[in-house]
Amino acid sequence: MNFFKIIDQLAEVDPDVLGRLDSRRAVFSSLTKVSKRAAMASAPALLASFFSKAYAGTNAGDPIEIFNYALTLEQLEADFYAKMTNSPVFGLQTPAAQAAINQIKKHEDAHVKLLTAVIKGINGVPTTGNTFKTTTFATLTTFAEQLKVAQLLEDTGVRAYKGRAGDLLGIPDVTITGIGTINPLQSALQIHSVEARHAAHIRYMRSQTPWISGTGDLDGDNTYKGSIPESTIIQSKVDLTKQLGSSYAPADAQASFDEILTKAEVLALAGPLIGA
Repeated sequence: MNFFKIIDQLAEVDPDVLGRLDSRRAVFSSLTKVSKRAAMASAPALLASFFSKAYAGTNAGDPIEIFNYALTLEQLEADFYAKMTNSPVFGLQTPAAQAAINQIKKHEDAHVKLLTAVIKGINGVPTTGNTFKTTTFATLTTFAEQLKVAQLLEDTGVRAYKGRAGDLLGIPDVTITGIGTINPLQSALQIHSVEARHAAHIRYMRSQTPWISGTGDLDGDNTYKGSIPESTIIQSKVDLTKQLGSSYAPADAQASFDEILTKAEVLALAGPLIGA
C-alpha cells in the first residue's frame, strides 16, 4: 500500500486534504525507519484513523438552519392540507379519499410539532408564518387540481430532504426534554421516507404510477428538473442503460432512483407558494 500515493490521489478531488493532513504527514515523515515499517504494517487502521480525523465534521451543517429549512416545507405542506380539508369540494369526495388526506395532514402536523420542539430544544428559534398562499389555493377549485399540487409539494419535499442529508453527517445526537435523544440524520431520513409514501399515495389517487416514471402528466414540471433532473440515467457515473450487464430502458433507469434538489432550487419552487 502506497500511503502517500493515496493522499496524492485524494488531493486531486479534495484540494484541502493536504491542509487537513499536513500535521499528521509531518509526524509520519519524522518517524524512524523501524517505526515507519511498524506503522505501515497497520496501515489500513492508520489510514482510517487519519481520514476520520481529517474529515471529522466537515460535512456537518448548522442544525438549526437545516431543521428550520425542513420546518418551512413542513409548515407549507401542513397548511396546504388544512386548506384542502376545509375546502368546499373536500366533503364531496369518497370516504377513502378523505381518510387518506386526513391521515397525510396528521403526519405533516406531527412533523411540524417535532421539528419545532427539536429547534427549541437546541436553543434555536423555529421559523413561523410559512403558510400556503390563500390566493393561490383559491385557484384550485377542484379536488383534482388540489391533488396535483399535493403531488408536487410531496415530491419537492422528498428531493429537498435528500438534498440536505449530507449536511447532517457529523452532527451529534441531541437530547431534548420531553422527547429524548435523537439523531438528526436519522430523524430527517424518517421524515423523508414518510414524504415518499405520501407522494406515492397521492399519485395512486391520481391514477399515476406511484414512482416518478418520466411519463406522468406532471413529470415535465420544474419539480422534476434541477441540476440533477429526475430524467437522468446516470448513477455514480454509471450509465444504467449500458453498464449493468443487461439493457435497461431509459424510463426504467429514470424510475429507479430519486434525485436531490439543492436548497436554492427548493426555495425557487416553494418560495412563490408561501404567503398570507
